[in-house]
Amino acid sequence: MQNNKVYENFPVWIPLLSCVLSISIYALGAFIFWQLAIIFTVLYLLFCLWVEFRIFQKSCANCYYYGKMCGLGRGKLCGLLFKKGNPEGFGEKDISWKDLSWDFLVVIFPVAGGIIILIRDFSWLISALIVILVVLFLGGNAIMRGSFACKYCKQRQLGCPAEQLFNKHKDG
Repeated sequence: MQNNKVYENFPVWIPLLSCVLSISIYALGAFIFWQLAIIFTVLYLLFCLWVEFRIFQKSCANCYYYGKMCGLGRGKLCGLLFKKGNPEGFGEKDISWKDLSWDFLVVIFPVAGGIIILIRDFSWLISALIVILVVLFLGGNAIMRGSFACKYCKQRQLGCPAEQLFNKHKDG
């Protein structure tokens, strides 16, 4: 059953929770890389920043929530940093798992770095951080989007490429 309630502007606690989740993922990844070398930490954080800017440019600038309080906390910020894109064509855009690979690398890179650390010198702390990182990325994002953000999103109703990708199995 499709939810009919949508937010024109999300309540502040939802994007705040989403931003805390994202920052936690980045911070855990940075801490894991810190155990290898500062240069890996800096490169990782620059990569995370690039991924965020890529999302702003390719998605947020074209979204219904451009300049508004969206469920993921990016709409208002995008309105300050980028000019408005093409919201009419946003819902018709096709994305694939390949397009999302950059997002997955935000977790894959520090997991790989953590495995290198564990091979060199096993650590329960690094083992736990790897597990927490994966759980936050997969479970935390699934809960955040499924229960709080996408569920009440106007863009989802208008047409969202990510929603279409994640819900293909329900359509066919």
